[in-house]
Amino acid sequence: MTQNGGKIMTIIMILYYIICIYVTAMLLWNFIREKKSLDNMLHYLLVMIPLILRVFRIK
Repeated sequence: MTQNGGKIMTIIMILYYIICIYVTAMLLWNFIREKKSLDNMLHYLLVMIPLILRVFRIK
């Protein structure tokens, strides 16, 4: 049971990182496309920072 639990946790961790990368990519895409509002650009950056830190495993 311990081996199966480890495999499941590994799968969950991989899925978590894939979701973080996907959301970060979408935010980055919106950040690049945003031309009018500096406030929106700042909001995109503020949301991206924790996601990027999670992907690189920085606490």
